[in-house]
Amino acid sequence: MKLNEAQISRTLAQFPAQVLAEDHPAAAQFSELFGNHTFFLDAKGLHVLELIEVPGIEAQDGEMISIADWSDANLMRLTTHQPEPTGLVIHLKEIQH
Repeated sequence: MKLNEAQISRTLAQFPAQVLAEDHPAAAQFSELFGNHTFFLDAKGLHVLELIEVPGIEAQDGEMISIADWSDANLMRLTTHQPEPTGLVIHLKEIQH
C-alpha cells in the first residue's frame, strides 16, 4: 500500500522506523518484487503496511508485514523472504477528540 503523508506520519508515530525514499536505488527493485508500497526500514529489516480488510467497513487499520531481514551486522544488506505478519496493527485514521 502506498501511503500519503498523513498516513506515513501516523505510521511513524506508532512504528519507529525510517521511510525508504522513493528515489532510493533499492526502492524500484522492491516495488518490482513486492508491488507499489511505502517501504519502512527498522532494526529488524524491511516492512510494508497492508490494510486490514473488514467487510462493510472502510479500512482504517493496517498490519506491518515483514518482507526482508538484515543479513549483516552493519544493516547494509537485506535478504527478502515470504511476507510475514508482525502482529503490529497501525491505526491510520486520525483519532477525533
